[in-house]
Amino acid sequence: MGFFKVVKEEFQMIKERDPAIHSVFEVFLYPSFKVMLHYRLAHALYQKKLFFLARYVSQKGARRTGIEIHPGAQIGKGFFIDHGNGVIIGETTIIGDNVTLYQGVTLGGTGKEHGKRHPTIGNNVMISAGAKVLGSFTIGDNSKIGAGSVVLSEVPPNSTVVGVPGRVVKRNNIAVAPQDTLNQVDLPDPVKEDIANLQKSNADLIERLLELEAQMKELRAEREETSDETV
Repeated sequence: MGFFKVVKEEFQMIKERDPAIHSVFEVFLYPSFKVMLHYRLAHALYQKKLFFLARYVSQKGARRTGIEIHPGAQIGKGFFIDHGNGVIIGETTIIGDNVTLYQGVTLGGTGKEHGKRHPTIGNNVMISAGAKVLGSFTIGDNSKIGAGSVVLSEVPPNSTVVGVPGRVVKRNNIAVAPQDTLNQVDLPDPVKEDIANLQKSNADLIERLLELEAQMKELRAEREETSDETV
């Protein structure tokens, strides 16, 4: 793919994906735009086994944008990083098409694997601010990872994951429509649900204990009456 074609695609994609843009010239100021130009060049050098030059270009982009993408990572079309400071993408990461990341996202390893040690991200995936996806597994197509989640295992397609550690709270829901890919509001809260379940279990237990106490009082009263009659 030619350089100008890459620039044109990145330019058009950012204009479409970020509603905060008010003029076309703002695109040139975006960290996502700058870092992806560095990444495409660094990745081409990496594929030619010019590892030092690839790293040099990659680190230059990281210093300028606060986004660190290893030149060995494989990234598809339509990739967008919104407010990208602190984003880290590891060497063996594979990212599909139309993926969106927010600030502070880490696509990393656990430090225990060799070879493929970073995640594979499917198509049309949204990973919210501060989320950490750690390990060599797949995030299925059309999935959403909630803000601050820590994902340590495979996520099926069409799923929503929230929490620490991350848990699938929606699966096989309606496929993520293009206009919904940036929605980070309508996500379930598993911690709140767990607390509500505990409160209900506690209330049920208290009610049962009160019933048992009432039964014990009745038994004692019956025994006392029987004793009095015997005497």
